[in-house]
Amino acid sequence: MIKLAHGSGGEKTRELIEKLFLPAFKNPILEKLEDSGRLNGIAITIDGYTVKPIFFRGGDIGKLSITGTVNDLAVCGARPKAIAVSIIVEDGFPTEKLEKIVSSMAKISREVNAPIVTGDFKVVSKGEIDEIFIITSGIGEIFYPSLGADRVSAGDRIIVSGPIGDHSLAIMGERYEVELPQGFESDCAPILKLVEAITQVGGIKWMRDPTRGGLAAALNELAKAINKEILIYEDSVPFRKEVLNFCEIFGFDPYHLASEGRFIAVVDKEKSEKILSELTKFPEGKNAAIIGEVREKSKGRVIVKTKFGGLRLLDPPTGELLPRIC
Repeated sequence: MIKLAHGSGGEKTRELIEKLFLPAFKNPILEKLEDSGRLNGIAITIDGYTVKPIFFRGGDIGKLSITGTVNDLAVCGARPKAIAVSIIVEDGFPTEKLEKIVSSMAKISREVNAPIVTGDFKVVSKGEIDEIFIITSGIGEIFYPSLGADRVSAGDRIIVSGPIGDHSLAIMGERYEVELPQGFESDCAPILKLVEAITQVGGIKWMRDPTRGGLAAALNELAKAINKEILIYEDSVPFRKEVLNFCEIFGFDPYHLASEGRFIAVVDKEKSEKILSELTKFPEGKNAAIIGEVREKSKGRVIVKTKFGGLRLLDPPTGELLPRIC
């Protein structure tokens, strides 16, 4: 039986992929389990967006849908060229809400020069879905092909492009009426220009945007793929104090919280400081940081070195902690 946890981006999601989808659709491209399928110089991605609430601090479901597609292409070294959109709403959905959402989609599409070239629109009976669902697919031209888990080696450094977990907290604030500081909002934004900038430096080996499941899910996926240990330095991870305070009060692990405008990059040690310097030239990257390294140990796990010098195992999410964040 399918449960909410199967859509969390954690262990249940991976289990379903490995036991159902991979055997059914088995092919060399899919088996890489990247955010986009890459073949013959192009990348293609698809995603569904069911976030609740559909309007939140820093964005809405429309902005999220185009941003997510662009970012999935970007972390695979591809520049978006065209986007397809499917919108499904329930009967009675307010026209003014749809206009705002479509306007947000158009704005991001123009910003990244990726036109929406085809689409579909459906209306279902009231109650059959919750307000509105959006599915987007994107095609991109690969401009940096030298990416993949197979390129990662011991000694490589791990960089994040900015504070982690802001999107989850913004959604939670709206949904559960959590009081957030003035100006705090989701990090939802395209990462393309930052990715383009650091690929000019070179030395990038693997990238991922830490959406569902956060840093924990993305790094555990990599560790298992390369069968090496990843060590994270807790005092280097750029969590905002609001995120840490919320997690302490409500019992969440900040490493499980999603971002929608950040990326993780595994880079060559010799290039890491230069890449970090390039990121900090951008307002969106001013808090970028080197947060860890890949180690030779054949463990396929992620270890966090705490601020107090201890070590703890960082597991991926095993349940549905925060449903419908994207």
